Parts: sequence; C-alpha cells; structure tokens
Amino acid sequence: MTNVSRGWKSLVLGIVLTAACQMVTAGSTKADEWQPISQEELKMTSLPEAPGAAAVMLYKQVDRNDAGIQRGRGAGEYNYVRIKVFTEEGRKYANVEIPFLKQRSSISTIRARTVRPDGTITNFDGKVYEELVEKTKGEKYLAKKFTLPDVQPGSIIEYHYNIDFEDYYIFRSYWLISEELFTKKAVFTLKPYAYYPWNVQWSWPAGLPTGTDQPKQGPDGIVRMTSTNVPAFVEEDHMPPLNELKFRVVFIYRDEPFEPNVDKYWKQWGKKANGKAEGFVDKRKAMEEAVKGIVAPGDAAEVKLRKIYDRVQQIKNLTYLPRMSAEQIKQESLKEPGNIEELWKGQYGYGWQLTWLFMGLARAAGFEANPCFVAQRNETFFRKERVDGRELSDNVVLVKVDGKDRYFDPGAAFTPFGLLPWVETGTVGLKLDKDGGSWIQTPVPESAESLIERKADFKLTPEGDLEGTVNVVYTGIEGQLRRLAERNQDDTERKKYLEEEVKDAIPAGSEVELTKGPEWSSSESPVVAEFKVKIPGWASPAGRRLMLPASFFSAGEKHLFEHSNRVWPIYFRFPFKATDDVSIHLPEGWKAESVPAPVDRDLKGAEYSMKAEKSDTTVHVARVLREDLIMVEKENYSVLRGFFQFVKAQDEQQVVLQPATAAASK
Repeated sequence: MTNVSRGWKSLVLGIVLTAACQMVTAGSTKADEWQPISQEELKMTSLPEAPGAAAVMLYKQVDRNDAGIQRGRGAGEYNYVRIKVFTEEGRKYANVEIPFLKQRSSISTIRARTVRPDGTITNFDGKVYEELVEKTKGEKYLAKKFTLPDVQPGSIIEYHYNIDFEDYYIFRSYWLISEELFTKKAVFTLKPYAYYPWNVQWSWPAGLPTGTDQPKQGPDGIVRMTSTNVPAFVEEDHMPPLNELKFRVVFIYRDEPFEPNVDKYWKQWGKKANGKAEGFVDKRKAMEEAVKGIVAPGDAAEVKLRKIYDRVQQIKNLTYLPRMSAEQIKQESLKEPGNIEELWKGQYGYGWQLTWLFMGLARAAGFEANPCFVAQRNETFFRKERVDGRELSDNVVLVKVDGKDRYFDPGAAFTPFGLLPWVETGTVGLKLDKDGGSWIQTPVPESAESLIERKADFKLTPEGDLEGTVNVVYTGIEGQLRRLAERNQDDTERKKYLEEEVKDAIPAGSEVELTKGPEWSSSESPVVAEFKVKIPGWASPAGRRLMLPASFFSAGEKHLFEHSNRVWPIYFRFPFKATDDVSIHLPEGWKAESVPAPVDRDLKGAEYSMKAEKSDTTVHVARVLREDLIMVEKENYSVLRGFFQFVKAQDEQQVVLQPATAAASK
C-alpha cells in the first residue's frame, strides 16, 4: 500500500504550520514586472532551430523558494513565460492553462499581456476561470484558464504567476525543462529549505538536453541553471510516464548524510525499514487471539489466507477517504495506531498500516510472511542508482502459500485477493530482513485477470437505429480501478461515470442510460452494470440493401497508433482482455445477405478475433481483443501498429442486409 501518510503527527503539524504561515511567492509580484522585448523578437517570423514550428517559447523563468517556511512563511514558485506566435495554428497558445493540485497548492498574482509586432501592448484584464482537470485518490487536479486578447501571427504572449505551496510540498521540488514548445532560453533558480538537519541533493533522471549547464549552488546558497534550445516535447498515445521522459531536475531533501555508495545506501535503508515494519507488527499474542475469530481450524491454506485478507479489508481505510482536517480528527477522537494491536482494537488505520496488519495476522495463522517495499511505475520507473528510498513508496506482503510466493496488498482499497494494484505490478522492490533485504520484482498479471465483458441485445429498427440493452462486467484490475475512481462519489456522479464509459466505446451521438448499477463496496465481486442504449443511424442504405458495421464497442481502438513514425516506446499500464457478444434482431421483412468472414490473428503478446453468424432473424457477432504487453520498444512499433490497423480494418467490415423478398427470389 502506498505510503500516503505515516500518521496523524505529520498531518496535524502541517495544519498548524499552515495556519501560522502566510503563503508568499519566490519572486517579485509587481504588476508591471515585464522583461524587455528586443526588436529581433518583435520582428521574428520563424526560428531556424525549430523549423515549421507554429510557436516557440522564447523565454521561461522559474524561481523556486523552499526557504520561506524558515521565516514563518510558505514555500512558493514564481513563473514567467514568453511565447512567440508564428502561424494561425500557433494562436491556440493564447488559451493559457496553468495546472495545480488543489490540496497542495494555489495560483496567485496572474498577469498577462499581448505584444504586437509593432510593439503595442494589450494587457489582459479578462476573467480567469478555475476548472477541474482530473480526480485521483481523493485529490483534485485543477487548472487556471484564461485567454489573451488580440493574438495574431507575429504576436508575443507573456504571462507570469505565482504558485503557493502547502508547507510540506517542498519535498517534491523540481524544475521542468521540457515543454510542448521549443524553448529558446530557460532560467531556473531554487533557494533550498536549509533548516537543520535537512540537506538537499539534485539529479536529472532523463539526463539534460544539449545546451544545458549542470545545476550549481552559489555562495548565497541558491541553485542555478540555464538551458538553451530545448527541443519541443512530443506526446504520443501509450507512452511511458512523462516524468520518465521529460528533461527535469529533481531535488531530494534528506535528514541524513548523503551516501553515494549504492549498495551501502540500500542496505542501510533496508535495515531501517525492516526495523520499523517489524516494530509495528510485533504483537504476536494479540494477533493469535484475533485470528481465532477469523479462520477455522480445518480451513485450507488458501481459504484461511483469503478470510484474513477479506477481514482486513473490512477495516476503515483512512487513506481513501477525503482528507481530514485537524478539527475532524479531534471530533472523531482519532488516535494514530502505534502498532497492529492498537489498529485492531480501533478498527481504523491508513492503508499501509492495514497491509502490515495483514502480515501480522498471516504470521499468527502459521504463514511465512515477509514485509516488502516496492516502487510504483505510474509516474516514473525505479532506479536504485538514484539512492532515494522514497521511490520504494508502497508496502506489500510476500506470503508463501502452498509452497508458492505470492504478493498481497489489502491496504490498497478494492484490490481483489491475489492481485496487486497495477502500479505495483512488474516493478522492483526490496524484500526486507534484518540484514537489509534482497531485491525482488513483482509479477505482471495475465490479461485474464483484467476483463471487460460486454453483452448487448439489440433490435434494428426499419429506420436503421439500434435499440436494446447492454450488460457490462469489469473484473479484476478493471473493476478495482472503477471502484477506486468513484469511491467518494454520490449515485448521480457514479451513474454519469458509467454511462460515459459506455459512450466512449460506441459511436458518437449514442444515447446511454444506466438502468442497474453495480455493488460499489466489494473487492471480490465484479463491477456489473446494465444499460439501455440507442445508436441512431447505425445501418446505412446502399441501394435496396442496408449496411451496418460488424463491431460495436471499438471506438477506443479506432484512432490508435495512426501515425507511421514513433518517438517513444509503447507502454501499456497492464494486460487486459475485452470480449464483446452482440446479438442484433433484424426488422420484419429483412434478412442478412452476408456477414464478414471469421478472423483470428494471434501475435502471442496480442490477439484479435471476430466471428459473425447469421440466421433468418438475427445477426450475432463475437469479438475478442487481448493484450498481454507492458513495454514495446519503438523499433517494434511497425509490428504493433500493423496489428491495430488490422483490428481497425476488421472492425469496419460490414454486415449486408436485404429485403427478405429479394433474398427469396434468388
């Protein structure tokens, strides 16, 4: 389970400090703080280093101040951006979007202006909107959005703003070098948090672009770096995490001396982590009493462990609830469990604590169970050479069941027994022991463990519309993701969420209404939903015939891997399998003249099959798409692209209908 919080102590301290601090910016916030624009920049119509670019970033400045908290103020960051627009397409950059994490930061003191090629200026005085961009794990990713006036080819767009961070967010400081646009020049500074015993180191996981000096700390303590002629960053479908690919400098704060020897560092880290884990679970007698009420003496090993797993998941998991204020903690008289015995008595705790409780109960039931810390792979890929223990952020338990090693994380909400959340699969970790531990790699689930099953029963109207019911079943990781996403939502939001999922898979303009929702609180049962669906104009006339596509739930693959060239490797989050079973009842007086020939293409790592059958009154189509891949190198892109082009071509095959009288006369 991810170490989202190590307890109430840091939370309460953070709230106290936040209340005492006035958030300030890292740089000046004067309304007229504009840097001079040269005649060369005003007259520029293109840039040789970025041929054909619709726009370029002439200048970017980032001044990060993590030292403010030492003077009773909050951490902050000042940002300054200057963009030159070359073409009509480049005018889209007049629509500015500044993302931020609501619970961790806020945006203030936005100033913006448009500068014409003749040097005249229009200051922005319009409205700034705040919109939700994404929700995940109870956190809201928002964006400040506004549009600059009178932007034309040749214009310069400028804006600057401040980001005010909550106090503990300084421990995620970084400089982002790569941008969507080619960057002519970027200047970065960071004033570190230097309160004893913290010290700061920095690294660049994806390297540094040509024309970039390595960051250096001056006599004043400020770290500085300048970067020039940074290529535009290309985004593609199914690419590895952005943090793994984008040029960036990451700052790491440590409360201990830096240990450059990789093996020595991880041995020390593993010993310390093992001591903390074992100290938390060292309540054998209490766990032996607790497990008596969970398992029966005659239970098989698998049954016994499943009962323990299910019981742990019934405990209140604070990690996945909305963030609590200090007042809420006080009102509910919550006290941080100091060990698994206190957790068991209180029946509440954070996810990481529940996972250790599972280990303690499993040991009490006679299982060999070991604590492990593993890295996530959703934002970056683990590299032990970075000697950063925070990268091993999630705790799981390795249990020997009937002679086989299996991984469990019941503290990850809604995760079925025997599975891990996808971010913890196929990743590196440490199996802990008193000597520091040994390196492990978690398994990747098979596609059969992440299923989407859709069954549709339609009637085709004489007008060519499809009307009927759709039953959708999400199993395994697919089910866990949907329960996790909607765990704190009401029925209205959940209904909308499920309807949008079906709409995304079928043609635009379709009407979808949820008629029966799933059971949301379970981990083991699939997410099952039933819908009433209408697809207008599915069949199109062709003379006296009607033509209708054989595939119905393939909208998600329609535009996949369309480009012939590829910049990055192809990265899938986890293997999956989607099966579609569709029956279409034909209108009276019509028969199926022909259906597509059956196909089955199996590349081992991916497979597609479709089989269409006809009777006097019905057309039945069965379609399967399976993907058992995680990473495909770009050198093999043509093979993967060819496979999905084949899928698209087969999905567009037509069922041909004709009047029954015409069929009888043949």
